[in-house]
Amino acid sequence: MDKHRIEGAGKQASGAVKDAAGKMTGNRRLQAEGKMEKAEGKVESAVGKAKDEVRKATKHH
Repeated sequence: MDKHRIEGAGKQASGAVKDAAGKMTGNRRLQAEGKMEKAEGKVESAVGKAKDEVRKATKHH
């Protein structure tokens, strides 16, 4: 598994916590940071998944 997938999942989880904490406390800045972090994590995960797929495809040829 590519390291980007792991790091992306971590960012998504961290972002979700910040987003929820921001909602609970009414802190819009924290909530926005959480949403951004979740989005970054999704992108990073997608990059890792693509790298894994490329490795898998080239390994079979």
